[in-house]
Amino acid sequence: MLTPPPVSAALPTTTSLADCATYSTALAPFLPQLYALPANLYASIASPPALLDLYTTTNPAISGLAFSLAIIPIFFVVAELNRNYSQVDRVWSILPTLYHAHYAVWARLHGLPTAKVDNVLAFSVVWTARLTFNYWRKGGYQVGSEDYRWQIIKKYIGQTGLVILDIFFISSVQSILLFAVTTPTYLLLLTSQHSPTLTLLDTLFARALLLLVLFEYFADGQQWTFHAAKSLYQRTAKIPPGYTRAQLDRGFLTSGLWRYSRHPNFAAEQTIWLVLYQWSCASSQTLWNWSVGGVVAYLLIFAGSTPITEWISGGKYPEYKLYQERVGRFVPKFFGRGWDEEEIAKLSPQGREGGKRK
Repeated sequence: MLTPPPVSAALPTTTSLADCATYSTALAPFLPQLYALPANLYASIASPPALLDLYTTTNPAISGLAFSLAIIPIFFVVAELNRNYSQVDRVWSILPTLYHAHYAVWARLHGLPTAKVDNVLAFSVVWTARLTFNYWRKGGYQVGSEDYRWQIIKKYIGQTGLVILDIFFISSVQSILLFAVTTPTYLLLLTSQHSPTLTLLDTLFARALLLLVLFEYFADGQQWTFHAAKSLYQRTAKIPPGYTRAQLDRGFLTSGLWRYSRHPNFAAEQTIWLVLYQWSCASSQTLWNWSVGGVVAYLLIFAGSTPITEWISGGKYPEYKLYQERVGRFVPKFFGRGWDEEEIAKLSPQGREGGKRK
């Protein structure tokens, strides 16, 4: 029988749930492992048993962080060789689940309770399937495919500026971010030593994450169906069922979930990682903990990229400014006129221009 390796050197000694969420206890003591890991890896590379021993005796958060750092040069080199800056985009939907799987495997190798991390992994697999499928059907994995926003940014900062951005953000910060946003799962692994079974609250958090992925799926589907209908309308001048000529001429989706939020999929995506973080707080019985850094960084990514997306949309679609005024970016506007298709359709071009100025 395989005896689980001791965890004393790889996990902190905690006497309470709150200890599990304390940075000085849960992570800081293991940072020296990060500095020693390259030399230890080099010494073990030729021996699978030694590699397994190194894996099991290294703190799982440290080994996850080390991996996120190790793949930065790969992203950078591939991006610069191909002058294509969507290398991290291609694995965005995959890396968080790899980190979650890493925590689940590491816990099993040590015979630790895995109910919480298993539930996180189950949600994460569904999240990956949904996001990867959506990225694939939009052509994200086609050779030469790139997020259009990088080339627009290049027009303003030049190729040299884009290389600098690649060094300090695109290939680096984004890679670390995709690890950092999963660190609440590390805290769930630690708290599992004190409360190994799922509580009702744990179950509610796990189900909430799955429901949010389902919400994203419907939001994605509505957007995909609209753009397919718009493409058909532009080719044939025929109006597909479920849409009006005004909606298709407008050029952007304003029905379904998109009637209440300009980016319902983005809203759900940010909420997912907030919920995972809140789960770590509830599990450790703390109001906040150091893993908040990952989710804050994730929210900042959306805070920076969404205005760029909307600026581009505003330049393409004359009515987009009116849509911005009537509909909330992420959260619905609870006051105001809202988006009423009949009212908008009756507005003359002059009326729409007047609405934009209000």
